[in-house]
Amino acid sequence: MSAKILLGVSGSIAAYKAADLVRLLRRRGWEVSVMMTRSATAYVGPLTFRALTGRPVAAGEFHEEGEHMFLHIDLARWADLVLVAPCTANLLAKLAHGLADDIVSATALASRAPLMVAPAMNTAMWENPATRANVATLKERGVQVLDTEAGELACGEVGEGRLLAPEVIAEAVAAFLAGRSGP
Repeated sequence: MSAKILLGVSGSIAAYKAADLVRLLRRRGWEVSVMMTRSATAYVGPLTFRALTGRPVAAGEFHEEGEHMFLHIDLARWADLVLVAPCTANLLAKLAHGLADDIVSATALASRAPLMVAPAMNTAMWENPATRANVATLKERGVQVLDTEAGELACGEVGEGRLLAPEVIAEAVAAFLAGRSGP
């Protein structure tokens, strides 16, 4: 099944794993387009994703000066699935509360496509009651919230909150899409 995957990348050290994820999604024959929060561009440049997808990358605010004013709407309509990986605690909160102040949050809010998020953050942030409540809210609304991995985090601590391996995320996307296409 050919699908259009809109990958949102948010500002986590795990953003570098999104490049491998793009390669894995494309290898399955899916079209991939990338959008990035401004903070994500500090970890991986948009040019990396443009080279991997062959498509322009939307980054930062949802309508930068000189860009198409309704880019977030166009991206929202294009996607068969919106996938945010990595999804920071900040972006989880925005999605749970309907905030739309950047290209990723605005597009996710405008899209009627299913939303899947792969969280990545420090253990203390992942276990915080506010984050847990935001995850519960998203799940209640039908958002596919993937688990995190336990292991060594970028800060040197060990615990829950690591982004799942790109291969695991790609498998979750495949399983989700297969389940939506019916028997």
